[in-house]
Amino acid sequence: MWKSFAAFLLFVTPALALAEEQATAYEALRVVGTQFGRGALNHIVSITGVEGNPQPEKWKIMLEDPSAPGHVREVEVADGRIASARTPSRSIAGSTEGATINTARLNLDSSGAYAVASHTAEKSHTRFVIASYTLRTDEHGEPMWIVTLTNKSSHPVGTIYIGASRGTVRRAEGMFAGASMEEVETDRDQGEGGIISTAKARIRGAFHRAQDEARDMFERVRHSFTDFINRD
Repeated sequence: MWKSFAAFLLFVTPALALAEEQATAYEALRVVGTQFGRGALNHIVSITGVEGNPQPEKWKIMLEDPSAPGHVREVEVADGRIASARTPSRSIAGSTEGATINTARLNLDSSGAYAVASHTAEKSHTRFVIASYTLRTDEHGEPMWIVTLTNKSSHPVGTIYIGASRGTVRRAEGMFAGASMEEVETDRDQGEGGIISTAKARIRGAFHRAQDEARDMFERVRHSFTDFINRD
C-alpha cells in the first residue's frame, strides 16, 4: 500500500465524485479506501474536520505508517478526491500511543455525531453555529467522536465526547458544568454529611436526561461503517 502512496505523493489525482453537499467522514474514508485499497482503512489513526456547517469542507486523515518520519501519513480529502498528501515529521497527538481505529466498531458517522452533539447542546441551552470534529481512540481503544462547538463570534462554547460505537455522551465540557459520566454516577459529595448539593443534583439530572435522549437519537442515526463501505 505504501509504495502506491509514495508514488501518489508526486501526483495527486481525483478519486471519486461525491454529492455537492459536504462529505461526511465515512464518505472521506471511502475515498481513501478507493485510492489506496481497503487495507488502508485498517491503519486509520484519526480523522479531523474543522469549521463544519454542519459538515466540514475537507477531512484530514492520519494513517499509521512505521516507515514514515513521524510514523504517520497525512491525507486530506476534499471535493470527493485526495486533495493533498504528506508525511509529517512528528507523530500525531491525541490517540493513545497512535492507536488505530477499529472501523468495524464504528456505528456513528460525522453526520450522526452532529445530530447527537446538536441535541445535547440544545438540552444544555448552548447555542452554536459551527462544529469541528475529531475521531480517534480513547484510553480503552474504543473509537470516540470529539465535537467542538463554536458560536457566531468564533468562540468555543462546548466540547462533547461521544462514543462512536454506542453513541454514549461521555463528557460535555462547557455544558452541564463539564460533567462526565463518572462524576454524575457518584451519589455522594465529599462535603459535610456526604449529601449531594442542590446544584450538583440539578446538573446530574440534566446530564442524565441528555444522555438518555442522546441514546434515543443514536438509535435513529446509527450507521455501521462496515455496512456503508460494503454496500454497492
